[in-house]
Amino acid sequence: MRKLIERMHDSVMYWVCAAYKANEPEQLLAMDVLPASAMRRAMAKLAVRWRRQFNDMAPKLARYFARSVEDRSTAALRKILKDGGITVDFKMTAGMRDVFRATVNENVALIKSIPQQYLTNVETLVMRSVASGRDLQQLTRDLQKQYGVTRRRAELIARDQNNKATSALTHARQRELGVARSVWRHSGAGKEPRPAHVKMDGKTYDINKGMWDSTEGRFVFPGELINCRCTGSPILPGLG
Repeated sequence: MRKLIERMHDSVMYWVCAAYKANEPEQLLAMDVLPASAMRRAMAKLAVRWRRQFNDMAPKLARYFARSVEDRSTAALRKILKDGGITVDFKMTAGMRDVFRATVNENVALIKSIPQQYLTNVETLVMRSVASGRDLQQLTRDLQKQYGVTRRRAELIARDQNNKATSALTHARQRELGVARSVWRHSGAGKEPRPAHVKMDGKTYDINKGMWDSTEGRFVFPGELINCRCTGSPILPGLG
């Protein structure tokens, strides 16, 4: 994903800068075509190209991501069961397929949103630069900042989706095994831990309901909220 975003940004920088140089705002009176119109056409071509590439890649990336998370969550649960003296032959059941498909669909939508937001913001910066007659150097700096924003957003999406998907797939597996309760484990890895989640640490919750989060005013699961790295330790039937 990072490579794809980087390639998109490099392409945008190259073509926007080339179009900008060919349509300098100060040359307005000597040109038949308005700089804004020329730049908008250039942006439209770039948008079509990169949205198509992301749309083509989104299903593949989303399936790869979901499969990786499913493999990791299953391996982790298998180890927990093995340590408890239980051996289970895991299969992709109907319930797991539903969660898997939901994970894929959500990630497809999020992946597609990355170029949409980036390209919309880039066009705004370009049009603003043309309208105000700003130089290419300043526009380049603005585009670099936007690239940083997009890259950080993609990284946040990746972390957040990993936590959510792991939680959803793990709980689906646990329900199929007859696990009814789990123990909330606060990760302590975040720079700004949620006070409510710190208090939840070590407490038992119903895996069909989750744990009551006083801050959110609703029941939540470990890893469900953005940047939440908490996990749940299942209480195995007959052992907890």
